Amino acid sequence: MTAVMTSVAFDAWMKDVQSQMESALLQHLPPVTVKSVRLHEAMHYAVLDGGKRVRPLLVHAAGALFDADAAELARAGAAIEMIHAYSLVHDDMPCMDDDALRRGKPTVHVKYDEATALLVGDALQSQAFDVLANGNGAPAQQLAMVRLLAQASGSLGMCGGQAIDLSSVGLSLTLPELEQMHQLKTGALLRAAVFLGAMAGKVLNQEELAALHKYAVAIGLAFQVVDDILDATADSATLGKTAGKDAADNKPTYVSILGLEQSKTLAEQLRSDAHNALEQFGDKARRLREIADLIVQRKA
Repeated sequence: MTAVMTSVAFDAWMKDVQSQMESALLQHLPPVTVKSVRLHEAMHYAVLDGGKRVRPLLVHAAGALFDADAAELARAGAAIEMIHAYSLVHDDMPCMDDDALRRGKPTVHVKYDEATALLVGDALQSQAFDVLANGNGAPAQQLAMVRLLAQASGSLGMCGGQAIDLSSVGLSLTLPELEQMHQLKTGALLRAAVFLGAMAGKVLNQEELAALHKYAVAIGLAFQVVDDILDATADSATLGKTAGKDAADNKPTYVSILGLEQSKTLAEQLRSDAHNALEQFGDKARRLREIADLIVQRKA
């Protein structure tokens, strides 16, 4: 995989957004002092102080294309991060992937218990829509954003992809079948992040929709390809989650289908596709380009 260095300016921007998101998430989560205290403590544990915040970064970077309001971007970023965090809590449970480590610390069902973990996911999903629905945009645009997140999260998006993933253990998938699964399981929320950020700024025309869709599809696949590469090559301490789990669970991956080197080549091609999709936006899209680079060059 070709090394692509992010700029100091991008690193500073990324850390600033991540810091803003920590504050926004804390603001939009129920206080831990409110009953049920244990549930709210577990929600904070699942969401705060961890993760790369790739989806909120995409929200902010896409919002920059159309000068979206910073407070609305923080709101949309918090909402989609809550959906992402809930998916991880449920994904780690014994009835799903059964993992004990996430973001370098015990998973929620290990730290608390399975019933609490189930409720944490349920509550975070509800909280995400409550947060997003309270935005200050035009009502029609606000409704469109809520609907977008709902579709990306449900059976035609993330949940549907997870269902395919669970039913594919031990099976031999074709490359198109694997891509379809990951465009739902991983790609749907990444696409939603891009569009939520852009929609916070304006109503998109068809040309803008098409360009952002091409970009989002490319980074969605690239994210999963790199995930599969890292699962096969990195250790648990680096990843912050259990390494080698896909192979141990006999799951189909890009590495198992294409091999390691061809998977690296594919990730690089997808990075190039993402850059090319953004040409019409000029320099305003530089953060989106840098996030594509980040996704492909990440080590964890």
